[in-house]
Amino acid sequence: MLQNLGDKLKSQRWLATLVLVPLALIFAIWGAYGVVNMSFGAPDYALRVNGERISNQTINRAWQERQAQYQQMLNGSEMTDEMKSTLQQKLVDEFIRNTVLRQRAEEDGYRATPQEIAEYMHSEPAFQVDGKYDPRAASIAIARIGMTDRAFLNERSQSMAVGQLNSAIENSEFMTPAELDRVYALENEQRELRYAVLPADHFVSGLKIDDARIKAWYDAHSADYMTPESVKLQYAELRLDALTPQVSVKPEDLQAYYEKVKARYTEPEKRHAHHILISIADPKDAKAEAAALARANQIEADLKSGKDFAELAKKNSADPGSAAQGGDLGWADQTAFVGPFADALFSMQPGQISDPVKTQFGYHIIRLDEIRPAHVRGLDEVRAELETEYRRDQAAELFGDRQEKLQQRVESGSGDLDAIAKQFDLPTGEIQDFTRTTGGAPLGGSPAMLAAVFNDDMLAGGKIGGPVAISDDHLVIFRVLEHRAPAAQSIASVRDEIIAAVKKSESTAAAKSAADNAVKQLDGGTPFDQVVRGLGISSAPAAYVGRNDPQIPMQVRQEAFQVPHPNGKPVDRAVALDNGGAAVLAVSAVKPGAGGTNPQNDTQLVIQFLRRDRDASMNAYLAELQRRANVKRNPKIFE
Repeated sequence: MLQNLGDKLKSQRWLATLVLVPLALIFAIWGAYGVVNMSFGAPDYALRVNGERISNQTINRAWQERQAQYQQMLNGSEMTDEMKSTLQQKLVDEFIRNTVLRQRAEEDGYRATPQEIAEYMHSEPAFQVDGKYDPRAASIAIARIGMTDRAFLNERSQSMAVGQLNSAIENSEFMTPAELDRVYALENEQRELRYAVLPADHFVSGLKIDDARIKAWYDAHSADYMTPESVKLQYAELRLDALTPQVSVKPEDLQAYYEKVKARYTEPEKRHAHHILISIADPKDAKAEAAALARANQIEADLKSGKDFAELAKKNSADPGSAAQGGDLGWADQTAFVGPFADALFSMQPGQISDPVKTQFGYHIIRLDEIRPAHVRGLDEVRAELETEYRRDQAAELFGDRQEKLQQRVESGSGDLDAIAKQFDLPTGEIQDFTRTTGGAPLGGSPAMLAAVFNDDMLAGGKIGGPVAISDDHLVIFRVLEHRAPAAQSIASVRDEIIAAVKKSESTAAAKSAADNAVKQLDGGTPFDQVVRGLGISSAPAAYVGRNDPQIPMQVRQEAFQVPHPNGKPVDRAVALDNGGAAVLAVSAVKPGAGGTNPQNDTQLVIQFLRRDRDASMNAYLAELQRRANVKRNPKIFE
């Protein structure tokens, strides 16, 4: 159900900025479903989960929506029977998992309160106009995803209850002090390491690379010297920004639009005030509160006797945000202040100084300076910005309409790309070398575009592919004019690349051999300094390093933390380096880690391990629910 909502939203990309984000609760665990009874009759349901029926209509409607998404991803090519069966099975799995989890949430008494629902509705951006909740905007957004308000609120309530159960399970996980100590000991562990790098160029001088060696390398690595697969691509594109100028704005339409959104241009009453805050040293101490009140009363008396408000604020106010400005709070509406302060300020007259007003911050002496009455900005005042917004909204509607019609025209298989482009007034272009790896300008190389172009049906030529969404406001249809399969480059054209590759390979092998001999010397008792001097290189003294020390080459660091703990003598190793050359290293000691040396890193470690444990607990809980569930499936759901 909630998955359906998310699917509907995802299928209308052009509405992405206007409607809800998907609310589906997705679980990443697959597995057994407990007691599964297969009936081979003709039941009138698709699933029965612990007695609850899920209709064939519900499952098939969800499958049609899901299938449309998959077809869009496949850009019109047919799904294989095996793929279709797998995807249908996954859909049924989702219904089963979500149902047993919702049932358990209801059984355990998890409920979304009316206040929680209201808070969600008011905080959802898709339901807001100018940052404020708008019931009309909410109803429109919900209708656009094919739901009634009541159905949406019901699914939202169920989702929140499931979320509460999920949170309860996750929050039951914690790490004991012993577990934390173990995590810190391992992850913050340091090892005393000394290493030396044998650069590849120390072993290049004696290498001789003749034509035979080049040919042998080329033959052995022919896949590395192929031209990338590419196509010559013809395309036409639909852009939202190209539609905006096409929108005509009639005065009566703009007036109607203004009336619809007029509430956003209503500015509430605002007041300009100054204040002096006297904080209470200890809010729980009656004497401290009495002292603060007495001080506030004295300041009030000083003000009423004619002393300067700004000077008294600078000397006495505990509000760091306004004291330096003489207590000036600027212009603000009633919602900007805490309750008692707002009530006092909005009951005053200009020039009036209040008695001390108590809030959770202390005692305030308030002076009201000016009042700016509430007013509505007229159409003429907001015409420019409203016209821009109106054009954009109408262009979005036009974009969506053309997207649907373009999809239908492409799927009909009639006409060529030029004819379609002319019908829909789409600019066209060609890309001479659109590759499978990087695509090509100006369309780029998004995964969706690459998958669409390098599809067997499209590569065969003749067919029109798409529309493919390059972004939410940019669609493309295309046709492959020419397909170029990967082809071997001539040895002559890649000769320099081959020579460089041979040099790197053979010099690295020679460096690794030298490093292996160095390890034998170290294991035989030769001092590290003497060994590296014999290699003509140098090495820094041994030092403790961490698992993620960026100063140490990654492969050296990884090897250092994989070797056994030293037992009376260093553990020596040799390792070839990916960028060429080799290294010889010696691990002489291990220092268990502890918490506290890097609090930020410690926090991330705890989060990482808790997330792992919580995911495991949730997966196990869900698997157990499914194992115990009594599930009956109609084997002919999709027939």
